[in-house]
Amino acid sequence: MVLFPEARRAVEAAAGDVPIRTDGYDIDAARAEARAAAALEEREDVAAVEDLDCDGVPARLYRPEGAGTGLLVHVHGGGFVFHDVDVHDPGARRLANRTGLNVLSVDYRRPPEHRFPAAPDDVSTVVRWLDDHAADLGVDGPTYAHGDSAGANLALVAALRHPGRFRALVLVYPFLDPSAGFDSYESAAEGFDPRDAAWYWQQYAATPADLEHPDLAPLRSDRLGTLPPTLVVTAEHDPLRDEGEHLARLLAEQGVAVTATRYLGQIHGFWRHPSVFPATEPLLTQTAAFLGLHR
Repeated sequence: MVLFPEARRAVEAAAGDVPIRTDGYDIDAARAEARAAAALEEREDVAAVEDLDCDGVPARLYRPEGAGTGLLVHVHGGGFVFHDVDVHDPGARRLANRTGLNVLSVDYRRPPEHRFPAAPDDVSTVVRWLDDHAADLGVDGPTYAHGDSAGANLALVAALRHPGRFRALVLVYPFLDPSAGFDSYESAAEGFDPRDAAWYWQQYAATPADLEHPDLAPLRSDRLGTLPPTLVVTAEHDPLRDEGEHLARLLAEQGVAVTATRYLGQIHGFWRHPSVFPATEPLLTQTAAFLGLHR
């Protein structure tokens, strides 16, 4: 297990960052810093961008050139606590252009201000809103779901809550196990301290019992067999690696058409930074090809 050079540089660059688990960590300042950094990123042009109010949940719709009526619901990562549609704006544009699908990026409520189940409830609100309004927007074709990290957790929960609603599902290094019970928390923790993972779960859960609820910890769900064809992507040097691959095995055992890919040499977060990680573009291409199989 060897970090690729770009991953090693990213880990070294982040080594001096203040850990989020530090007492008094300024969440608002970290959110603002992420938005400022994202504002400096290169943005691809799309045909149209529209901010929507989906029964009280903000979302942003991206229409690529030549898009039909297909729609990809994107749920952003950030440990449930960080990031928003602005931070993920460059990534959502890339998703739209590579897949040729309209992309709806969901701006769900975040903890610690809004704890579980606010986030999955917001995603469900958007799904139900689409049932009534997708035709008016011209996006009433096949619907897919995509998420990275905590967003992959929420996309998975949305598919479990709304069986049959999505044609296919893409989960990029999903954040699934509050118990941190897999070996990769010890063997593959590069650039993502397992203690930070515990902090995220502590912010997200409203009560200790929530940590065992299948809408928070979907590996516990008894409905995994209801999922559509699913692509699960993991990174070799990511403490979340084993729980994502465990999910893929569970889906296979349940008869779900699942594809699982581990990106060697990579760390958590690589999907969002094409200027740093050359593997970003192949992953986008893989995502587009996978969704294309299920048009």
